Amino acid sequence: MKKILALVLAAMMLLGMCSAMAEAPEGYPEVIEGLDFGGRTVYIYDWWGNDDAEHSTRQAEPDAETQALYDYRDWLEATYNVKIVETALSDWSGNPAELTNINMNGGLNGKGDEGDWCIIAIAADFAPATLKNDLYMPWTIDLSAEKWNPVTTNFMTKDGKVLGVHVGKTEPRSCLFFNKRVLEEAGIDWNTIYDMQADGTWTWEAWENIMDQVQRDTDNDGITDIYGLTGSGDDMAVALVFANGASFFDKDENGKITLAVDSQAALDALDERVKVWDKYACPTPEGANWDWFKTYWEEGTSAFYAGQTWQGFNDGAEMDDMQDEWGAVMVPKGPNAETYKAMACDNIYGIPNVYSPEVSEKIQMIYDLYTDDVPGTDSEDNWIGNKYNKTDERAVDETYAMMREPEHTAPNYTFNLGSTNDVLGSALLWGPINSKGPAQAVEESKGFWQDLMDVFNGVKTQEEVDAENAAEEAAAAAAAEAAEEAPAAE
Repeated sequence: MKKILALVLAAMMLLGMCSAMAEAPEGYPEVIEGLDFGGRTVYIYDWWGNDDAEHSTRQAEPDAETQALYDYRDWLEATYNVKIVETALSDWSGNPAELTNINMNGGLNGKGDEGDWCIIAIAADFAPATLKNDLYMPWTIDLSAEKWNPVTTNFMTKDGKVLGVHVGKTEPRSCLFFNKRVLEEAGIDWNTIYDMQADGTWTWEAWENIMDQVQRDTDNDGITDIYGLTGSGDDMAVALVFANGASFFDKDENGKITLAVDSQAALDALDERVKVWDKYACPTPEGANWDWFKTYWEEGTSAFYAGQTWQGFNDGAEMDDMQDEWGAVMVPKGPNAETYKAMACDNIYGIPNVYSPEVSEKIQMIYDLYTDDVPGTDSEDNWIGNKYNKTDERAVDETYAMMREPEHTAPNYTFNLGSTNDVLGSALLWGPINSKGPAQAVEESKGFWQDLMDVFNGVKTQEEVDAENAAEEAAAAAAAEAAEEAPAAE
């Protein structure tokens, strides 16, 4: 009898505890009944985080907002009987390989549903292999909330299933940095560039006019000393295509990739890239490494630098070593564009394809809760981070802020087919647009791109494409051999 009474009392205490847990603090999300992780750990793997397994990296004297973050995450872990660890798995290029390994091994330590669980982030550059090889599971929770980035959701949709997500607005990418001293010495008030961006008159023509004024031989020795432009020619080509309201590839209503680089707007943008690079960019020194322009820019010998915004706010990037003050604007808009546009290239979070649908949904739910705004805090400006320490306020408040908005963001479907280097490098950017011209270079590469699209769209397998290409190469070789033998036979 005493044993039965004790069990009843224990059950009552447990029910009381569950009831208390069900009452979320004011402003917190409603508790999801039945969501229990059994004490296991859910890892959120990126390639830059620190292991917070024992909360060892928490601040000893946090401010109010940071303490609110700690309190919310502690509540999540206690409420759902889970440990959430956000940490690096590998590096930028290593995470995709680790994702593959986890899939091959059947989960963390090969335990699938029975082990700890995880979400793994990869850069958009690695999305093609992930989509092709079904390395991510479909997201089945409601993704209609504003926090789920629609560009990434669309980008990671295949056969009607969303296979990866990104929380928050798009990270700013392609931009033009400018050297304030170089502009001032040429008689240009650099604030006027921000002003033109603000009033919509920052165009290719306006940009070229400034470079005409800046580029000069300062010591009259017949050699140009200050150039209008340096940086990555590849970044410049990609940026100009989007800045002219065009793209390299599109995705139709059925999720199929289509060719877009043969549009007149895209070809005009590539022509602009050839023109400005020939006229204003410092030529590559003989025998220089591919990234020679980084040092050249740091030396303060050009007005503009074609790159991506992270080079300005990441520690240790080019702008950190600048002696001169610099600013940043969006790439000027082309004649076909209605507004400023920059490509989206956000990091993608997905669930390894090793779990049951039920487990996958539980992981999705805790990630949804984990990435919600912390109750009682204002997270609107959290994206700014250390950016004010790197450059002027107008770059942050006007340029970077503008680039985060959907109307200034364009999905880059190139990454559905492969990296920029793999898809556009040899086929277009690394010489062909200069030696053949954009139109001819695009025309000659259509077959290569069609193979990539056919594989993504499910029209052919990679094996079928490889076999067809091998047959064509063999036929061409046989024809060439026959042509060589024909004169000898005569």
